[in-house]
Amino acid sequence: METEKRERARPLAPDERREALIAATRPLLYEHGRAVTTRLIAEAAGVAEGTIFRVFESKEELVDAAIERAFEPGDVIARIEEIDPDLPLRDRLVVLVSILQQRFRATFGLMQKVGLVGPPRHLHDSEQAAAWRARQELLLLAVLGADRDQLRVPADHFVHVLRLLTFSGSHDLISDGRLLTPEEIVDSLLLGLLRRD
Repeated sequence: METEKRERARPLAPDERREALIAATRPLLYEHGRAVTTRLIAEAAGVAEGTIFRVFESKEELVDAAIERAFEPGDVIARIEEIDPDLPLRDRLVVLVSILQQRFRATFGLMQKVGLVGPPRHLHDSEQAAAWRARQELLLLAVLGADRDQLRVPADHFVHVLRLLTFSGSHDLISDGRLLTPEEIVDSLLLGLLRRD
């Protein structure tokens, strides 16, 4: 019986190899933080450990690149754009808050694991970050649609408060371990917390 010859995988271009290593490193950071080893990274990426150092000067450089990638918007934009505009306002907002909350929780978890108290300053203050925040503002306003006419505050203020409630209600320390659900956040905004007799 003849042994089948396996085709060797096409060698990755340097940029592709870099992206593959960053992609392999990111999930490991949530578990190991900066203590992740190059052996674990190499195993996750399916490469020899020495390959890492042909792409990055050090493990720290790779870890920093993976952390930076985690602060990029990723699929958040696409997920917000997919919210069905025909849903009732409350339902649209619950979906929106769920998306934002998942993003915040993942980011907070990573920051805690790698010892950050805030996003790296050079990322937060970059032109790209400012453009992303402006884009996010427009996306959140678009979710309101024509229902913004029902608000008793300007739409941009409503969106600002929604985002602040979602941010604080998704952080273990800020919320004293009592995370808010998307429904609680939305209902607090739409209905308030006073009993209506």
